Parts: sequence; structure tokens; C-alpha cells
Amino acid sequence: MRIERELMRGAGPIAVMQLLARREMYGYEIAEALAQRSDGVLDMGHSTLYPLLYNLEEKGLIASREAESDSGRFRRYYSLTPAGKKALTAQREQWRALGRAFRELGILEPADANG
Repeated sequence: MRIERELMRGAGPIAVMQLLARREMYGYEIAEALAQRSDGVLDMGHSTLYPLLYNLEEKGLIASREAESDSGRFRRYYSLTPAGKKALTAQREQWRALGRAFRELGILEPADANG
């Protein structure tokens, strides 16, 4: 399923920050993880992902560094900053509240009681 641009604009940053909360990653790796872990729902092309990364970096929520990979290629690695960790915590809570509201409205199915 392809997500509309406006929805992706809201979901993309928190998804990227959540991945980077776990570990440092480079751009292609982020794109692959988003696609795989979301069953393709958050599949972003480079023309969407890189402006998102630059925007998060400009806001001070992520930082980047260039380093040589095991293959000898130079890659730009991204990591979450302390400000990014705080923003991620706040955004998680907002998304949880939105999910609760959507469940109450019947937009989302109630959470499975067994898992």
C-alpha cells in the first residue's frame, strides 16, 4: 500500500528517528529497514528520504558523520541526538494518543488482547 504524501510527511520523521534510536545507520540502510519492517508501507525513495534526513539534521534531531565502510566506500552515517531522543519521546506519546482516538472512532481495530 502506498501512503499519501501528507501522511508520510507526518509518519516519516518519527519512523526514521525510531530506527536511529536503536543504532547509527546510513541512508540506504535506513530506506531498506523502513521498507522491510513496515511491509512496504513506509517504503521511501531517495528523493523522499534524503530531504527528510537533511531536515531532521537541520533541526538538530539527528547528526551525521562520514566514514569509510568495510567495503572501502565512504558513507554518511546518521544518529539520533539528545534533542532527537527528547523529540522522539514526545512524538511517540502524540502518536499513541492519535491511535487511541482512531480506535475510539473505529478507524483502527482495537488492540489484540492476547498480544
